Amino acid sequence: MAVDAVSVAVAREDERRAPRNGRPGPLARWWSLWPGALALLPLGLLGLASWYGRHVRPSADEWCFLPVVREDGISGLIGKFWFTDNGRLANGLMVGVYTKFPVGGHQWFGLVSGLVMLVLLWALIAQVLRRTGQHVPRGVPLLVAAMVCAVFLFATPNTYKTFYWPAASVSHTVAPVLACAAALPLLCARGRSGRAAALVTVAGSGVFMGTLSEEASVVALVVLSGVVLFAHRIFTGRARRSARAWSLVGMAGIAVGTLLLVTSPGSRNRRERYGAESTSMLAPESLLGSLRGYAQILETVLTTWQYAGAVAAGVLLGLMARARRGGATVLLPPRPLFLTGLGALAFLVSGYLCTVITYPVFGAKVVTTERTWNDYLLLYVLLLVAAGAFAGRALRPHLSGRRARAATGVAAVVCAATVLGLVGPLAGLGHDMQVRAERWDRQDRHLREGAARGATELPYTPLSVGRMLEPFSQGGRRVWPAQCVADYYQLDRVTYSKRLP
Repeated sequence: MAVDAVSVAVAREDERRAPRNGRPGPLARWWSLWPGALALLPLGLLGLASWYGRHVRPSADEWCFLPVVREDGISGLIGKFWFTDNGRLANGLMVGVYTKFPVGGHQWFGLVSGLVMLVLLWALIAQVLRRTGQHVPRGVPLLVAAMVCAVFLFATPNTYKTFYWPAASVSHTVAPVLACAAALPLLCARGRSGRAAALVTVAGSGVFMGTLSEEASVVALVVLSGVVLFAHRIFTGRARRSARAWSLVGMAGIAVGTLLLVTSPGSRNRRERYGAESTSMLAPESLLGSLRGYAQILETVLTTWQYAGAVAAGVLLGLMARARRGGATVLLPPRPLFLTGLGALAFLVSGYLCTVITYPVFGAKVVTTERTWNDYLLLYVLLLVAAGAFAGRALRPHLSGRRARAATGVAAVVCAATVLGLVGPLAGLGHDMQVRAERWDRQDRHLREGAARGATELPYTPLSVGRMLEPFSQGGRRVWPAQCVADYYQLDRVTYSKRLP
């Protein structure tokens, strides 16, 4: 017999209506299915976004990656990153994987990365519930994971650079999800061998993260530091030592990876290229500029109403979760205010530190470089889910019958409204991407045909979407990356043109 996860009264009423053969009645069957049905909304949004991914075409830095991978393979791009560009070894590997399949790699990147992030977050939420001794109806972990993905990927001011631009997504969107996923081996560990495997995994993940994304590494270090300092107020005695050891090993791995990155020739070249050698991130004017920029970022984030969907998903989780009979938990008795406050502090500190390390490169433009926000925005979204879950758990003893169903219905409506509110902007972006793809393909054919005829110089018309850089931006005054375009088409030079061929 299915049990009503929110209201015992509903379950009892359904029991009275159930057939004598023991099968659940129609109300119980519906109630057990609705979390999965609601999950279809954010999953549909992810599917729509992935469908629009077929309109993605190379732009910005990717013009420069493609010729290198074509001529020297993925190892050539890794070498270019290490010796010339930025020192990010893991970043070069991941960029090289999708660049190996030129246009197709860009088109499939959104679908593949979106699916990977969804599965990892789904597994993470399910394992956290298991290790904290909580049971929820089937479909709830998937619903929460799908809502986290939808809000994280599409509530941002620039969805193109968050989800569709592979080079940015690898560094700032996929990276924080991979950092969270490093906890899965620890959550799944059983016995001494399992815990040892979790330590080895987090050490390797830390090194990888350190050479993948500086900002995601900063966020991970802040969170892991909080675990080390406050484990005695969060975990039970038997889990406390494992959590601290795992966190310290992860921090050591990140430190090793970061040391490799900052001492690389590519990182030194990048600092010189952006003038960061003469502008210390710890200089008073840099710290104040970072604080002003971060305040503007927070204003944008805190006034984006779609993040309410994450809170609503958490409320549903809190209303429907029940303690598992005989289930062991790794947590001390819940302290919602303390845990929420600690999470909020980690978000604020990590966000500011990420702004500090990017300010010498971008200056005041950190406010409009939205892709760099994502490293700490995932933490923000997860914090909202946790706060909502605590609120739902606190409300649950005071709700029964109609009130419980009404609270659940309101949270479900907020989730649905959030998803529907994200459809319009996504559809508009999809149209812009389709227009660019048609023009890009037309120009691509012209350039390829010209190169095949033996031309060495051809005109190029910039085609931008989502505020992406293109050759001859700013009315033709900014040339970069025109030479990379010429290299891609095996030309000597491309020139600025206002009209498509």
